[in-house]
Amino acid sequence: MYEKLTAPSTGSQIIFSAGKPIVPDDPIIPYIQGDGTGVDIWPATEKVINAAVEKAYQGQRQIHWFKIYAGDEACEIYGTYQYLPEDTLTAIKTYGIAIKGPLTTPIGGGIRSLNVALRQIFDLYACVRPCRYYPGTPSPHKTPEKLDVIVYRENTEDIYLGIEWPKDSEIAQQLIHLLNDELIPATPEHKNKQIPLDSGIGIKPISKKGSQRLVRRAIEQALRLPKEKQQVTLVHKGNIMKYTEGAFRDWGYELATYEFRSVCVTERESWILGNREKQPDLSIEDNARLIEPGYDSLTPEKQAKILDEVSNVLETIWDSHGHGQWKKKIMVNDRIADSIFQQIQTRPDEYSILATMNLNGDYLSDAAAAIVGGLGMGPGANIGDSCAIFEATHGTAPKHAGLDKINPGSLILSAVMMLEYMGWQEAADLIKKGIGAAIANRQVTYDLARLMEPPVEPPLKCSEFAQAIIEYF
Repeated sequence: MYEKLTAPSTGSQIIFSAGKPIVPDDPIIPYIQGDGTGVDIWPATEKVINAAVEKAYQGQRQIHWFKIYAGDEACEIYGTYQYLPEDTLTAIKTYGIAIKGPLTTPIGGGIRSLNVALRQIFDLYACVRPCRYYPGTPSPHKTPEKLDVIVYRENTEDIYLGIEWPKDSEIAQQLIHLLNDELIPATPEHKNKQIPLDSGIGIKPISKKGSQRLVRRAIEQALRLPKEKQQVTLVHKGNIMKYTEGAFRDWGYELATYEFRSVCVTERESWILGNREKQPDLSIEDNARLIEPGYDSLTPEKQAKILDEVSNVLETIWDSHGHGQWKKKIMVNDRIADSIFQQIQTRPDEYSILATMNLNGDYLSDAAAAIVGGLGMGPGANIGDSCAIFEATHGTAPKHAGLDKINPGSLILSAVMMLEYMGWQEAADLIKKGIGAAIANRQVTYDLARLMEPPVEPPLKCSEFAQAIIEYF
């Protein structure tokens, strides 16, 4: 089955049913140590996971670890440019859940990014990045504790699909001429636009399937949250990119109002319902004026569309969502991407789950992580319907490799996500408790220690931070 790997002789396979893992008490879980500081942060993480599982389940549950290879370490074993060997792909496919440290972006070998390659190979369409604050963590913000969001980033589409051609290449020139000479002139709304001949060309595909399966997972996550956090915000730049990012928003609302009709309400629906609740005799037209500023200056066609919207909401969901019932539903709203970057800083406690496309999500998740302490405290998961990979969200930091210095928090918190995904909440809670207590007691690695007031001297080593977490279980 494997060329250079030997699977554990004990342990059981995780299987998936209807997109959810069925986890035995003795799962085999492949791990990739990672490049650079992976040599430090993985042993620390493994130690914390094992200790939490043992304390939580007293031997009734145990993870059987299976070492597999990717990145520079894989090349040492499998040969030059073998950054992602078939053995590794087979192991992940077989056992379903894996965890990995940071990986180097390959030089040569035809793979742009190992992280992107893994997401695309296993169709890990949901990148999930929780951003919450642990008291005591240094932050540039005055009130970082107000931010507690989960970013759901679509992982397989958008410009990250990597379909692009360089300037002056034959295919780029063919595409430019096809667009300039035929397709753009045939599209009246594009008028006299032309693409400069010295352009590189990239394609930005956003599909209905890809958009809705991401939003579905976001809504399912919201259903598991406390009532006050049951909100999903669709983040997009649809005011400019109407047929890609605008379509993502529209398809998200469509899913929420059809597949999750009984448990969801949109923001505009809540306005319409709320207006009638406050003024039972309010006319359809006056309700439309309240939800749409400038209604009276709109064209008759646009006014008719809004009147139809108000009528449809009141006719179809007043019985199920009216009389305040909508307040108990999951709120689905949307925000423009550039606006949300401001609002997670100025009004962070108004948001819970942010569902967005690939590029937006990349920016947004890192920005949110900065508010709560940086990428060193930022976990990440890549989840599909038959596989999930949990990972550190920072780079390899090779200059710190082997020094037992780096903060293992990102990978440890990714392990927390993995345990929660497996349904092992008790072990996950122990780790969160341990991390919170260690930071609150100023037992931290150098990256956090130097930013605390007063600075912590001496800071803990990577391995010592892991031990401190365990001691606070």
